[in-house]
Amino acid sequence: MFNWAKQTLANVVGTEEPIYGPSAIKSVAEDAKQTPYTELTRDDMKWATVDGTSVETQTFYLMADSGHLTFIQVIYSNVVGIRTTCQFNTKIFYPDPSKPNLWSSTPLSDADFSDDKTSFYAQDCAVELSEDGKSYTIKSMNDKKSLVNVKVTQTAPGFVAGKNGKTLYGTDLSHPWGEMRHAFWPRCVAEGSIITEEGTIDFKGKAFFSHALQGMKPHHAAARWNFANFQGPTYSAFIMEFTTPPSYGSTIVSVGGVVKDGEVVTAGSQPVVKHLKTKQDSENDWPEPTEAKYTWTGATKDGKPAEAFIEGPLEDKLDRIDVMAEVPGFVKTIVASAVGTKPYIYQYSPRKTPVTLKLKIGDEEISEEGRLFCEATFISGE
Repeated sequence: MFNWAKQTLANVVGTEEPIYGPSAIKSVAEDAKQTPYTELTRDDMKWATVDGTSVETQTFYLMADSGHLTFIQVIYSNVVGIRTTCQFNTKIFYPDPSKPNLWSSTPLSDADFSDDKTSFYAQDCAVELSEDGKSYTIKSMNDKKSLVNVKVTQTAPGFVAGKNGKTLYGTDLSHPWGEMRHAFWPRCVAEGSIITEEGTIDFKGKAFFSHALQGMKPHHAAARWNFANFQGPTYSAFIMEFTTPPSYGSTIVSVGGVVKDGEVVTAGSQPVVKHLKTKQDSENDWPEPTEAKYTWTGATKDGKPAEAFIEGPLEDKLDRIDVMAEVPGFVKTIVASAVGTKPYIYQYSPRKTPVTLKLKIGDEEISEEGRLFCEATFISGE
């Protein structure tokens, strides 16, 4: 069968893709060789809302001064161009590790966008970008367990890796059949609150924002993911890394950067994630990481070499998410026919041991303690 026909069948019914090899993917790293990163304008923050099978998300990670962690997320999903569904998720991790996490996931109705597609609206929900393109307000009354009213404002430039943040998939990359794109605001301040049934939580603190598009079936685009978000008094650092299935040569695509208020220190497609120690999860056989190292290598705008790393134990996980048990029905539909797909997300935020970002810019060496939130996601064993 022709490759395009196999791909069409895979897109529609979820069958396994043929092995195209690494020539069928153009990593954002290719663009980043010439243009390490591109700062974002307001116009770059539009929702893509592509016609075919896709999952598009806006996710806000908040680290409150009170010690609470949360992520707030809108998911916009298109199944085979036939059905569009939306979901609003909130997850709160409490400073007391013995206190159960709060998880809220609510289907949204009447989803729509502003005329310029920079703001999202649904019944009892709004995610609005400010006129200057520097802040979002997020409000939701869809679940009485988690009433959200927060504002996230960038304090360092947002950016994409390369020219447009895109990794392309297809045997003819001038006409790709899929794409992956990530845009980031790596250092922000948060204000506002989330009202729970137990009371109001003030989320004044630091924040990180990611706008992601997976313009194809998620399990076809990536078999594994790693994510790390460090926030310190002066510096922020992050990595978003995924590994494709063998269909696309088990290619590793990694983007990230180190920033401080008002300035990108270094950014692009050079970060590396290593799981230094793992243990087998007895329930699903995934190699759950217990110790990790995150490394950034690049240069500043004026050409000084810049490198940084975070290394240490991940300690007790905050949560392990069986994605197929938790996600809305539309995601189950997307992966229903995928053999060997058993997605789990492991989430961490070390508390007992200080997390230190070690940074070297030219001859200057800097160490800064901060807070780390990280994830390891396993989707398929390929």
